[in-house]
Amino acid sequence: MFARLRAKRPGATLFQLLFYEFIRTAAALLFILCYRARAYHASRIPVAGPLLLAANHESYLDPPLVGSFLHTRQISYIARSGLFKFRPLGWLISTLNSISLKEDSGDAAAIREIIRRLEHGDAVLIFPEGARSPDGAMQEFKRGIALLVKKARCPVVPIAVEGCYDAWPRDRKVPRLFRRRVGVLFGNPIPYDELMKDGPDAALQRLHAEVAALLRELQGRMGR
Repeated sequence: MFARLRAKRPGATLFQLLFYEFIRTAAALLFILCYRARAYHASRIPVAGPLLLAANHESYLDPPLVGSFLHTRQISYIARSGLFKFRPLGWLISTLNSISLKEDSGDAAAIREIIRRLEHGDAVLIFPEGARSPDGAMQEFKRGIALLVKKARCPVVPIAVEGCYDAWPRDRKVPRLFRRRVGVLFGNPIPYDELMKDGPDAALQRLHAEVAALLRELQGRMGR
């Protein structure tokens, strides 16, 4: 009965699986009601196997937007270590598969945890810009992402999100409701060997170009 559910994240407890599905469904409904959210090509995401999902970063809404419209698997997220200090929030994001990351320095423990999860067949969402965009425009990708991709040795899926900055910019403590539509566009997986064939720097440039192209396509689909 629960075999299909367990396949979405092997090794997770039944409670974790059910709780994630409840939150995912509720979040998707809120995105549709509040922001007329649209998702494109979620079927491009492989249903199993290790995977890095790399998206541009406009606001705090990006992680739940990406996760809400992936029906075939449950993904792991990266969250700032400070968010775990408030116990109720820490429990919530931990139960939703979040990995604590220290922003002010290289966090070797977080990198090891990401690699460990990938080795167990998880999909992990990363934001190569490293922080939310200050103005909504996509920023340069951090060099450390190339090293993570090299260590991960798995396919990478470029993803674009649009509209989240307008809904919740960095200078606001709470999101604006019923603003412009938000959307997410999933790209095709890039095999590890293909991405890394010319080295880490070229891989980072390729990934940036792929996300930028998806963002332009998504903006076109949304009439922007």
